[in-house]
Amino acid sequence: MMGWKRFVASMLYALNGIRLAVRDERHMRVHLTAACIVIVVATVFRISKMEWLILLLTIGAVISLEMVNSAIERTVDLVTDEYRPLAKEAKDLAAGAVLVFAMLSVVIGISIFFPYMYVFFKNSLHFHK
Repeated sequence: MMGWKRFVASMLYALNGIRLAVRDERHMRVHLTAACIVIVVATVFRISKMEWLILLLTIGAVISLEMVNSAIERTVDLVTDEYRPLAKEAKDLAAGAVLVFAMLSVVIGISIFFPYMYVFFKNSLHFHK
């Protein structure tokens, strides 16, 4: 029974971490807003199962990286409250990791949605005589 209590406690800690990220991190809210828009668009276009899997993995990776970035920033802030070049580099590297994957996720999104949008606009803008 003790194992079950530990599992539940660790899940509650993790959920609290997600809550903190959403509450305190502006970029997390930006990523979540973008994810909601992408999910709505994917639903409207009825993308394939494989495309859904790729999108969900991409969304999960961006959100996870943002949380790791926030954890690194908070850890650095905990260790020192004065300016230190290595502390700045640690924060910049973590932020850079998020940026790289966020940019990659845009490329992935474009490659998934472009064919659907092309057909949609081609059919929408086609004038019948």
